[in-house]
Amino acid sequence: MIFLEDILELHNKSIIDFGGSHGVRDLGLVEAAIAQPFQAFGGEELHKNIFEKAAALGESLIINYPFVDGNKRTGMLAMVSLLVSTGYRFTATPDNLYNFIIDIATGNISFDRIVEWLKENTVENIKEI
Repeated sequence: MIFLEDILELHNKSIIDFGGSHGVRDLGLVEAAIAQPFQAFGGEELHKNIFEKAAALGESLIINYPFVDGNKRTGMLAMVSLLVSTGYRFTATPDNLYNFIIDIATGNISFDRIVEWLKENTVENIKEI
């Protein structure tokens, strides 16, 4: 699960680290993005696995522009954070990740392809004991 405070902190840190304007343009859109991965219909979750949940969260933050600035960065960080918090590690190169996020923002990639890209560019983070 990811919380409003988490997303707002990711946004704040991205603005501090990379520049841009602070501020939420529409808090309802942020809240809707956070709820999106965990929606259910008829008692069944619409997004069945962590990759679908991360895709729903990131896509919603990226394409709905809830922040004044930094929507793509915040969406990307939210996807990464959700996957990392459940035991995955990203393997994508910075250029590959950049192109992926731009494809989401411009609508050049389907939801199913976002899910597949996430699966292709993560590995389980197995810790040695």
